[in-house]
Amino acid sequence: MTGVIPETEPFIRAAVTSNPDLLNPGEAGFSIGARMHRLVYAPLKAALRGGSRVLALARGPLLIVLDGLDECDNKHEVQELLDSMLLFFNENPLIPLRVFITSRVEQHIQSRLNVPEVQLDNLVDHCTNDDIATFLQVLFEDGCRRNPVIQAYIQQHGEWPTPSDKQNLVEHIGGSFIFASAVFKFIMGSTSQEGLPTTPMHRLPLALQMNPGLDGLYAQTLARSEHLPHFPEIISTIALLEAPLPTSGLAELLGIDTYEVINVLVNLQAIIQVPGTDDMPVTLCHTSLRDFLTTQSRSSHFFAQPSHHVRLFLRCLECKLKLCRQNPGSFHGTEDHTPAVDYALGYSTVHLNRGEGLFELSESNSTVQLCREALELCPGTPELILELANATCSRAIHTGSLVELEEAIALYRKGLGPQPSPHPTLSWSLNSLGSALLNRYRHNGTFNDLEEAISLLREALSLRPAPHSDRFSSLNNLSNALLDRYRCTRIIADRDEAVSLYQEALELRPLLHADRLLALNNLCQVLLDRYYYTRSTADLEKVISIYREALKLPSSLHPGRPVSLYHLGRALQDSCDSTGNIADLDEAILLYREPLELLQPPHPGRPASLYKLGSALQDRYDCTGNIADLDEAILLYRESLEPLEPPHPGRLASLHTLGIALLDRYDRAGTMADLEETISLYREALEHVPSPHPDRSATLDNLSSALLDRYQLTRTIADLEEVISLYREALKLRPSPHPNRPQSLNNLATTLLYRYQSVGAMADLEEAILLCREALKPGSSSHSDRSHAQTLNNLGEALTYRYFHTQSVADLDEAVSRLREALALLPSPHPGRPAPLGSLVISLEAMYDERCELPHLQETIDHCQELLAYYYPVGHKDRAEWLSLLASFLQMRFDAIGQGEDLAEIKQLMEEANQLSPPSSAT
Repeated sequence: MTGVIPETEPFIRAAVTSNPDLLNPGEAGFSIGARMHRLVYAPLKAALRGGSRVLALARGPLLIVLDGLDECDNKHEVQELLDSMLLFFNENPLIPLRVFITSRVEQHIQSRLNVPEVQLDNLVDHCTNDDIATFLQVLFEDGCRRNPVIQAYIQQHGEWPTPSDKQNLVEHIGGSFIFASAVFKFIMGSTSQEGLPTTPMHRLPLALQMNPGLDGLYAQTLARSEHLPHFPEIISTIALLEAPLPTSGLAELLGIDTYEVINVLVNLQAIIQVPGTDDMPVTLCHTSLRDFLTTQSRSSHFFAQPSHHVRLFLRCLECKLKLCRQNPGSFHGTEDHTPAVDYALGYSTVHLNRGEGLFELSESNSTVQLCREALELCPGTPELILELANATCSRAIHTGSLVELEEAIALYRKGLGPQPSPHPTLSWSLNSLGSALLNRYRHNGTFNDLEEAISLLREALSLRPAPHSDRFSSLNNLSNALLDRYRCTRIIADRDEAVSLYQEALELRPLLHADRLLALNNLCQVLLDRYYYTRSTADLEKVISIYREALKLPSSLHPGRPVSLYHLGRALQDSCDSTGNIADLDEAILLYREPLELLQPPHPGRPASLYKLGSALQDRYDCTGNIADLDEAILLYRESLEPLEPPHPGRLASLHTLGIALLDRYDRAGTMADLEETISLYREALEHVPSPHPDRSATLDNLSSALLDRYQLTRTIADLEEVISLYREALKLRPSPHPNRPQSLNNLATTLLYRYQSVGAMADLEEAILLCREALKPGSSSHSDRSHAQTLNNLGEALTYRYFHTQSVADLDEAVSRLREALALLPSPHPGRPAPLGSLVISLEAMYDERCELPHLQETIDHCQELLAYYYPVGHKDRAEWLSLLASFLQMRFDAIGQGEDLAEIKQLMEEANQLSPPSSAT
């Protein structure tokens, strides 16, 4: 640059002096786009600033040629380079600079350049085919001269390949030299695979049928060796390696012999460069082979499974252990390392991270065993201590063992002890310890763990300034921790900071980046949390829009598609809860079913998927009353609970949801076994959440609700007393302004009303009224209309009871007003409507008795008819009681106005009620 335009020299020198790593590709995280901006665009603009004359540009603009862009391994970095280049020219349209790019037609490049500002030209139109024809002519002449089989064929049949064959090959290749080379190697190569043509003459027609996009070539070539021993391991390893290894290194890493590696690769030289010696790295003829092998929809049974990262991590540990055995007491030793050991030292952690969540329990056990053995041979080695910490933490997450998580945390602390400065892995160690503490907080609710995790994760983030390659990970981890603290404390600053950090993380992952979906998911989760607090439909609509857009992208670009399906389903459930639109819930159920079909037992993700589908079905049951949905939800919850043996952290949520579903079925059918099982489940759940665990208050609520149902059936006063005690504990755990305090106030009021009905203590009634009034204060509103309506119902019911005791008409008037207010929040056929309807019936009957005004009686009759029509259908355990009540109110209307039709309806109602009522015992 300075040689062509000397005027740029001082500006380039200043940029390099400020950031020397600009001249070191791959270091300090500077991307190609960033280096182009600082070393080319900015210096050129500076040289031209103020209208300065640049001699070299007097004859025309500067031309930069970028060749072989398709050969770059990092596609996302190439896309970033093109995006930043287009942005620069959009902002500086008159700058005397042009860029000429020559490249194969790769999708990730073409998608960026296919815009009006770029002039595209097809090089095939510039006699590329002539070049391909000459290229093939030279290759075939040399190949035919060397191959006795071809020479014999030519003597008998004449020229080969024929001019027609060559022309067909040139047209089929389509101007791609890499494809031409690969096709020639395929035709002329040797094969031992049974059933595949064995001579070049027979393979040439087959080559003409192959896909010019190379997928067909890759599949055809790989098929030559797929029958050989170790083929899947070798090919998957080559696809997933972070750096190429020689054949000897591949063999050592996989624990096989070098000749076995060569035996597989020798048939694949059309697509893989196999050096003549075993100390030179094996490389791909083209990077698209790696894309092919890591995209299941393209490679089918040749797909390199992500779980192979686990195998590679374990083999890296074996190589490290071998090093420890060779040099007991000194981990790195003094001798030169083999390529496999060097690779293991540099990249084992990468494979650990990429295999996260894919470890089988046996593999986790092997990991811990290998790390312990290595540490015994080289005690005190910080790297091995941290490796054991990682392995132990991974197994703890796999098994849910708090004991192992404690051990992992202790190991992380030990590994972070005094070490040389600068500490080469400090940010990674801080991040790992912070993440482990966050997991422990989620396990036992110890708030100090959460505070320390946030502090450590902040420090790790500070050590990873942009454009550090691990900054994205740190942003996500800190955001997750802040979001956990926000959910506990409701400190708005934590939520807002999490939103800001998630947005920064999203900016680091451009469209089509493999991690973009994760960034979108995280941002949507915090927006959902904000929606739950503010009920801003704008946040919910934005979340749904983001997920719908993400799901339109090809699944091959987004392996995290099931996560988006889950989150969109959750957002649609929330939308249904807000608007009552059942279509949203139906769509959510379909979304949940899609990934469940792929996660067959014993897939570790199956329990969570079962749980989500069960939740949506239960919500639909709440809306429609379709018992089939509830029965299916219970079956799904039972299946999700089975693999989550104590102390697995996911067991608690499954205990809760199964209990709620069984309680709903008990409410519908009255089966005592469902109620008893619910109580048993909730008692187990309570044992998992000792105070001050953040989930204890919710568990207290659930157990209390089940015990209250049993009390209503058996009238065992011990159950009621336990419920009151449990609700009082839950209320203490939710001091003002806790968002769930109104619900706790309402729950305790409900049980005090039951005790008032049982023993008649006015103190219980007065306390219940005070509790309800506190829950209804401005600023203390509950999360949903349903819970707010429940509090209004309790207050109306309590005021009615006090009217019966004191005959204060003011209490009765307020009771009717409060109950009507509750009904307005729950329009028919809302599932929460029956309770305030029933309470209002009692209050209106009292009002009619007080004032003898017929509209009050008519409203009472209307409400009874609604209850029987919508909420107590044939088969419901309470139908007979309400049939009798309606008959009595119709009798009162007949007595008042003599409406003859009432007598016939009364007779019909009493006949049905008598049929439903159990027969009286003989005396």
